[in-house]
Amino acid sequence: MLLPKFEYHEPGRLSEACALMAELGEGARPLAGGTDLLVNMKKNLIKPRHVVYLGRIKEITSLKQDSKGFSLGSFMNIADIAGSPLISDKLPALSEGAAGLGSPLVRNLATIGGNIASARPAADMPPPLMVYGARIKLNRKGRSRLIAIEEFFTGPGKTLLKAGEILSEIIIDEPPVFSGASYIKFGMRRALEISLVSAASFISLESPEGIITKARIALGAVGPVPLRARSAEAVLVGEKPSASLFERAADAAVTDARPIDDFRGSAEYRRDMVKVLTRRTLEAALKRASH
Repeated sequence: MLLPKFEYHEPGRLSEACALMAELGEGARPLAGGTDLLVNMKKNLIKPRHVVYLGRIKEITSLKQDSKGFSLGSFMNIADIAGSPLISDKLPALSEGAAGLGSPLVRNLATIGGNIASARPAADMPPPLMVYGARIKLNRKGRSRLIAIEEFFTGPGKTLLKAGEILSEIIIDEPPVFSGASYIKFGMRRALEISLVSAASFISLESPEGIITKARIALGAVGPVPLRARSAEAVLVGEKPSASLFERAADAAVTDARPIDDFRGSAEYRRDMVKVLTRRTLEAALKRASH
């Protein structure tokens, strides 16, 4: 299938890209890796009059660390995230999400910003980012705003991104000592799989053997948007980790899920897997928090 006709723009700075998006209006779409946009254009699902390529903007391609935490440029590709020793060491759940996304070809093209902005319920980046408490920076001409990633999604393929805005940066605070996180996706194939269910868990301990002071659990592919399992989180906080506690939290996570029946799996099966993956990610997060 051929792409429809469009005008191509290649700005070199973020401010230039924002000005272009403002000038071109709703007929313009930003282009990152193209694994979503170009496919949909070939299928004639969307027909933008202008495509603004972001790949020459150096300020949105890098990973930065300071005393407060981490900044990931939205144009970082998934392969670089999966292969980053810093991310693997400090943000292992994010590394796990990136490593399991698509194929090597897709990981070398797809970007973290594109995976977020596509707002697919089964996307791999949102759940680990949600449990790390990530915020995303949205830029438009003359202004910017920060939004908690869990508030960004409004429905399948829908977000708070306004016309003319560009998702430029993902900000994650340094995880506290005695904390850990994990991400697991489940599908029917070993590779090139869209999640049937995914789960990420984060816990922070008072001490290596102490109570849980903070917990976040995020679920993917079991609702119209990636979602927090807040009932499960409430079970954990203030308690000392144990197998029985994690089992109760996993049961609670099932009540937070809103799965549907489709050709890849039934709602009942997805609920069963929510319980399994929640328990497993909590166990892995505890192991990391205790060391």
